[in-house]
Amino acid sequence: MTDAVIVMAGRTPIGKIGGALSQLEPEALLAPLIRHIVSEMSVPHDMIDDVIIGNAAGPGGNIARVAALEAGLPVTVPGVTVDRQCGSGLEAINMAARLIQSGAGEIYLAGGVESASRAPWKMFKPKTLTGTPEMYARAHFTPASYGDPDMGIAAENVARSFAIPREAQDRYALESHRKAVRSRTSGRFRREIVPLQTEDGSWVSEDECPRADTSLERLQALQPVFLERGTVTAGNACPVNDGAALVLIMSREKCKQLNLQAVLRFVDARAAGVDPHYLGLGPVPAIRSLLSRQRWTVSDLDVVEFNEAFASQVLASMQELRLSPDKVNIGGGAIALGHPYGASGAILMTRLCTEMLREPYHRGAAALGIGGGMGLATLVEAVV
Repeated sequence: MTDAVIVMAGRTPIGKIGGALSQLEPEALLAPLIRHIVSEMSVPHDMIDDVIIGNAAGPGGNIARVAALEAGLPVTVPGVTVDRQCGSGLEAINMAARLIQSGAGEIYLAGGVESASRAPWKMFKPKTLTGTPEMYARAHFTPASYGDPDMGIAAENVARSFAIPREAQDRYALESHRKAVRSRTSGRFRREIVPLQTEDGSWVSEDECPRADTSLERLQALQPVFLERGTVTAGNACPVNDGAALVLIMSREKCKQLNLQAVLRFVDARAAGVDPHYLGLGPVPAIRSLLSRQRWTVSDLDVVEFNEAFASQVLASMQELRLSPDKVNIGGGAIALGHPYGASGAILMTRLCTEMLREPYHRGAAALGIGGGMGLATLVEAVV
């Protein structure tokens, strides 16, 4: 198969719902990334085979195509939007890599975007002419026969079944904030963040949610959100966010022809299904299957970007995989940075690019648990 390599990755700052990016439509979040990456790498527009974008809660209408045109790409460059819920951004990258491996194309822009602030209201259409529309918060993750568990309840299920105590979840959340604040202060994110201009003309260049003032005492004072005697709180779960991330991925041969330097080589990817009531454990079978297929072990992974939707699911998954916490989310994770659903998987890949350029890491992985009881994982290698 043809090698697929990531040449550049970037992301927007991650804004909180109703925050600094809340007036920007999804295409306005994504188009500046497209323009920046194409310009920085001097990619001929007519060589781009497709723009593949993940999105979970947007307005529909093929955001990938809208953003590509908004960015100024020629009408000859198509676009397609994919939905694997929280894994959508990573799935878009995996799809692009598979297309390259198969020989179907050579250059793709792939990633994800989400604006929780601008997500449309959702309504069930009445079944009769005189009926009343009924608003709903999200689409079904599973059929009613499965109970369609809320992600917060699923996180509580994982915490209970795998004996993840409240204190461990709070301590994990605190460390996520500390790492993210250190990263922001030290300039660790500078290489990957593309600043955005808002409608009032101001520029946003930093993530909004990492908190330097949080503490274990403050986290422990928060009340459970989903169950009266539960352990999942607003402090040890991710916030709701706006943001986008994008990678330029191409065949190794085309990379050489354009005199570009590859950063990461796509190795393999895998989706797996689990009980929807324990959806946070989805990364466990996905990673295990991938490692087995590549004849790697967990110890072969130097760095792992793991989506922190809930501390309980990350702790349980690391426990099951026997994965060292020192390798996970080195610069901070979604509990601190935020979780713009459809973009989060692409943010993980962008973080991997940054970390594997900074340090002599050889092998890395990105993984997410997904609504409906799924896991998605991708393996990459540094290009030397």
